[in-house]
Amino acid sequence: MAEKKGTKNALILVTGGCRSGKSDFAQQVAEGIDGPHLFIATCPCTDKEMADRIRLHQEARLQTGWQTIEEQISPENSIRQAEQGTTIVIDCLTLWINNLLFDADNRGELLTEQELIPRVNDLAHAAGQHYGTIIMVTGEVGQGIVPENKLVRRYRDLVGRCNRCVAVVADQVFLVSCGIPLQLK
Repeated sequence: MAEKKGTKNALILVTGGCRSGKSDFAQQVAEGIDGPHLFIATCPCTDKEMADRIRLHQEARLQTGWQTIEEQISPENSIRQAEQGTTIVIDCLTLWINNLLFDADNRGELLTEQELIPRVNDLAHAAGQHYGTIIMVTGEVGQGIVPENKLVRRYRDLVGRCNRCVAVVADQVFLVSCGIPLQLK
């Protein structure tokens, strides 16, 4: 459940449902690896309740020695700027996709799977070039009913495509349910 021995880096994907314990698991795995730790947070601050959540999470990580970067659109740039040997947690890809959709919509554009795939590949490439373990957290959003809303269906499809692309190149993949991790790969 930690860095692969004998290699310069490892990519771990952790997925699960809302409040399943996936972020706690990712942080626990990361903290089991020696060296500096960087948390790349993709959550936008949308209201006071979210601002309070973000602050509490930042304070908790700071107490355990984490550096935190808030990066909603280009986490790959934060990876490239990180010190080699740093263990990185990106939390989470589902919010990253949400942010990309919102950003495209603000420009009057439509984010499609064909436009998303190069972004995901760039993120995976940046992870592959980093000397250290990178743990990406994502949500499993496609296990329910087909959404009635066209935008929500596109979001679900984009997250599913992103998760599949990252899982293919990941060294390990975990599904967390009820706080229990199950290794899929």
